[in-house]
Amino acid sequence: MFMKKQSLLLIIVLLLSLTSFPQVSINNDGADPDNSAILDVKSTAKGMLIPRMTATQIGAIVNPANGLQVYNTDNGKIYLFVSSDNVWKELSYGTGTITPPFVCGNPIIYEGKSYTTVLIGTQCWFAQNLNIGTKVNGSGEQINNSEIEKYCYSDLESNCDVYGGLYQWAEMVQYLNGATNTTSWSPVPTGNVQGICPAGWHLPSNAEWTQIATFLDGASVAGGKMKEAGTSHWSDPNTGATNSSGFSGLPGGACFTSGYFTNIGTYGYWRSTTETGTNMALFQLMSFDNSDISSYDNNKSIGFSTRCIKD
Repeated sequence: MFMKKQSLLLIIVLLLSLTSFPQVSINNDGADPDNSAILDVKSTAKGMLIPRMTATQIGAIVNPANGLQVYNTDNGKIYLFVSSDNVWKELSYGTGTITPPFVCGNPIIYEGKSYTTVLIGTQCWFAQNLNIGTKVNGSGEQINNSEIEKYCYSDLESNCDVYGGLYQWAEMVQYLNGATNTTSWSPVPTGNVQGICPAGWHLPSNAEWTQIATFLDGASVAGGKMKEAGTSHWSDPNTGATNSSGFSGLPGGACFTSGYFTNIGTYGYWRSTTETGTNMALFQLMSFDNSDISSYDNNKSIGFSTRCIKD
């Protein structure tokens, strides 16, 4: 009974101490907390851990407090929430700069243009066709030089602004490992191909197109779920179009090197990195009159639309 009373007395004393001195010191040398600190942690042998989570988990925090800090396990960096900007910002030590972390669903700025992103299954995609590079006339080849080049439907930049650029296969992969529109790359790359996509993103392989179609219940209906709904850009009837995936596919048409442009408004063609021959590669097709997404191969020199997918 005496021991219980002593324990109770000790708890009361500790509570009174915390009430009287609302500062806490955690250390192994008995030092008082610094006068400027509500919490003073000191050690010569151990560190302090803040919450560790993925970028997706960080983005799911509801109403984060201004100044909240977390460690991003995806890229090994610390982030701070700034309520005035309503964004998580990366703490980049040594440079004094802060940049926002990427969470799929947030926009990405690439070469001055903003692209929406969308998570479809486990894949994070651009939700617009890529529009990067200098416009060249459709009657000429895109060539291996220091510039990214694009075709714009009917040679009008305004069409690139809406539907994105049209790219030959070799330009899209940026002539990786000696690849051209008439020869295969050597060696064939074993990993992701960045090509004309920004750092941290890559061009989709045919397998990755198959993955998105499978997730959206199969190729026979996936096209409808990936097409922009309505007839603002697609020709009537735009069969099955719901855009329930958020992919927002647009019918950018195609460009042949003769300068012949065709099928804007009726067909969307999206390239993959997957070759089927020295001058042939696979692409995906969506149409105004059905809900399919179909895989075909065609000549690498034809200018088609391009999307990027997160590494």
